[in-house]
Amino acid sequence: MKSFKIVSVFLMCCMGAFAYGKDYILKSPDGKLVTTINVDKQITYSLNFAGQQLLNKSSIALILEDHVLGQDPQVASKKIKTVSEKVHSPFYRVPSFITDYNEINLSFKGKYSVTFRAYNDGVAYRFNTSFKEPFILKNELAEFNFDQDYTTYMAYSTAAKNKDPYAMAFQNLYVKAPLTSFDTENVAFLPVTVDYANGVKLTITESDLEAYPGMFVKGDGKTTSLKGEFASYPSRMDYHPWRHMSYVVERNDYIAKSEGTRSFPWRILAVSENDTQMPLNNLVYALASPNRIGDYSWVKGGKVAWDWWNDWGIYGVDFKAGINMDTYKYYIDFAAENGIEFIVLDEGWYDPKSGDMLMVIPELDLPELVHYAKSKNVDIILWTVFNVLDEQLEAACKKYAELGISGFKVDFLDRDDQTAVDMVYRIAEATAKHKLTLDLHGIYKPTGLNRTFPNIINFESVFGMEEMKWSTVEKDMMQYDVIMPYIRMMAGPVDYTPGAMRNASKKDFKDIYYNPMSQGTRCHQLAAYIVHDSPLTMLADNPTIYRKEQECTDFIVSIPNTGIDETRILQGKMGEYIVSARRAGTDWYIGGMTNWEPREVILDLSFLDSGDYTATIFKDGANAAKQAADYKKEEQVVTSQTRLKLLMVPGGGIAISLKKR
Repeated sequence: MKSFKIVSVFLMCCMGAFAYGKDYILKSPDGKLVTTINVDKQITYSLNFAGQQLLNKSSIALILEDHVLGQDPQVASKKIKTVSEKVHSPFYRVPSFITDYNEINLSFKGKYSVTFRAYNDGVAYRFNTSFKEPFILKNELAEFNFDQDYTTYMAYSTAAKNKDPYAMAFQNLYVKAPLTSFDTENVAFLPVTVDYANGVKLTITESDLEAYPGMFVKGDGKTTSLKGEFASYPSRMDYHPWRHMSYVVERNDYIAKSEGTRSFPWRILAVSENDTQMPLNNLVYALASPNRIGDYSWVKGGKVAWDWWNDWGIYGVDFKAGINMDTYKYYIDFAAENGIEFIVLDEGWYDPKSGDMLMVIPELDLPELVHYAKSKNVDIILWTVFNVLDEQLEAACKKYAELGISGFKVDFLDRDDQTAVDMVYRIAEATAKHKLTLDLHGIYKPTGLNRTFPNIINFESVFGMEEMKWSTVEKDMMQYDVIMPYIRMMAGPVDYTPGAMRNASKKDFKDIYYNPMSQGTRCHQLAAYIVHDSPLTMLADNPTIYRKEQECTDFIVSIPNTGIDETRILQGKMGEYIVSARRAGTDWYIGGMTNWEPREVILDLSFLDSGDYTATIFKDGANAAKQAADYKKEEQVVTSQTRLKLLMVPGGGIAISLKKR
């Protein structure tokens, strides 16, 4: 499927890009966002939205070994255009979308340029070079200078003190604090959101990250400025013994090795007037490089019966549960009975210490298991470690594609320096060639890779359900659950791994590794399957329990997570609650979540077409505030005139399907 673009070039004064001396003004198509690019002793830009200053002059530059691109710049030429583009977006929150923007490209003497794009919902810029020879980048200057001490939402690196801050899994809760209180001994990974206290928010992130390290931000703890930070290029690697996972021992004094002619990642400043716009921002996907794999009709998403979170904890059977044939056939049978498309063989199907994923443990006959699964219309996904797959890439792809494996869940990259990013691209290309899909874990935030490689069907980079196996209640998952969809989902889909059938109130929650539970109610868990952008979604809990909770299991598997035709955020406020709606064909699905505060919502169904719908409603039960697994299922006929009043208890939720009659 091909995208189309409508490109028109106007006089600068007509399209909203014009210059006053050394200032170049770029406006969004609706005129609300105004970017002022100043070219003087350095290149700076500022950002204004509807008359409000969002960013003061902020410098940008690429720092090479012998000179700086952006220092004493001299404009050689400028090009401007306006574009309306239809972007096809498989396995996304909509099948396609139209994106409109104005663009200015300033070329400078010294064979480099800067491109700025202004959309109605944000601004992005990138550097471009046209050198004949490769070069070394010592650093990049990316400033974000704010005029006041605004509140920010930041997720900091979880690396231990005095350790490499760029080596971690990109999973943490958000810290809500003023700009001037930034932890100067740490860095925050993207996306980062700044709240202007009047409804307007600005979110910093990036797209089209290729052959380059990912960006973090850091503050100085005194001023209202943030600056981009980047992991340096590794100079020496070693392996952790347990999983044969590679890690950086030493780094060079530069951040990237670059081809002479190239474009660098897009720096994105997404702007929203209302919180409900944030989860629907498409800039990361729109700015990514288009599909490179061609036909993707073989790529399939769906639900997964997952083993690791519930620790292979099935019971009531005549065999010892674990990583063995009987256990996985039990998972396959459960998946087949419930129309679940996949199972995952998580860590342990090969000896992780060996670093050899070509050798399956003797307890498993993988060809037989694949045959058994295929006979029941279930596919198998294999877990592995990034560098283990990379070191056996062609052999592993060939072997397991020929065996009938659907794809890989790849884990423990835990960094985003240039060599890590390069590894992700190698793996994406090789797996696509062998028609294998990818679920990327232990990875940096999405940067549009799922557009470039549609065989990448999900990403972690989220403080997901796995954290409940070892986190105390002080790790406020309910608060996170109503922040993350607004910020993290701007970047791309999330493999949060929901579906806990053991649910706990704030007072009762305990971290139990072998029999984990969720914070919050059963309906909060059901709602996750609707609220989350997640084209590959785990059923994290135990198949034995799902069979005992068949009513909830039936509802989970009935919710489509691919083939979504429309996504809306019906209401919500970041940090408090969210209510999302998705349409697949004529049917709608509504999911709502609250934090630890009880909340009554009134759902206006006026977005429905004319005619009757059968509403299946899962809501918190009368005793759910105390017994979090308590829920009530109701059915009623509704129309576009219906208003539903529903109560979410502390940590609660709602989950609704609306089927056209």
